[in-house]
Order: sequence, then structure tokens, then C-alpha cells
Amino acid sequence: MATLAQQVQQATGGAIELAYAEQGDTGSPAALAAQQAWIQLEIVKHHEGKREFLLLPERWVVERAIGWLGHFRRLARDYERLSTTLAAWHWLAFLTLVLRKMVFEST
Repeated sequence: MATLAQQVQQATGGAIELAYAEQGDTGSPAALAAQQAWIQLEIVKHHEGKREFLLLPERWVVERAIGWLGHFRRLARDYERLSTTLAAWHWLAFLTLVLRKMVFEST
């Protein structure tokens, strides 16, 4: 977690101030890693005792982004031998999504 937080800050030039995490990422290691990278870590929890569907906006954003990646068939299976190649395909997929959104919103 600490390495990931540092890499994110390095890639974005330290622009990340807030990160959402699910309940499985609670605890002192995650909090310490976020604090060292100057990131505020906010845990998104499910409401206990509720039987009906509840929309959690922060979780929805992450799950929606992962769902969009499902449209790229290359990312559906682990074909890549190197993690850097897989990361590059993810960057390309997100870049495609962002550019498409920018083009359609500007027209």
C-alpha cells in the first residue's frame, strides 16, 4: 500500500489529496501509508442492518470505472507476462474513455 501511494503521488505530481477505500483496507498500515504520502484516506462503509439497496456514491464511481474497463477485451483476461505491459494497457483504456468523454461533452 505504501509503494502504491508513493507511486500515485509521483505520477500525479502530488495532486491527490483524498482517496476512498473499502472496509477491507481499514487498519493502521493503510492509514500510515496514506499519511506518509499526504493523502487523506476515507473508508466507505456499508450501512449495517439495511436490507434494501443503498447507493454509496464513492463506491459507485470506482465500480463504474472498473465496469468501463470491461469493455476492453484485452483487459478481460491476463494475457500479459509483464505487469508494466498490463499497466500500460490500463492507461490506454482510461485515456480512451477520458478522451471519448471530452469529445462528446464538448459537442
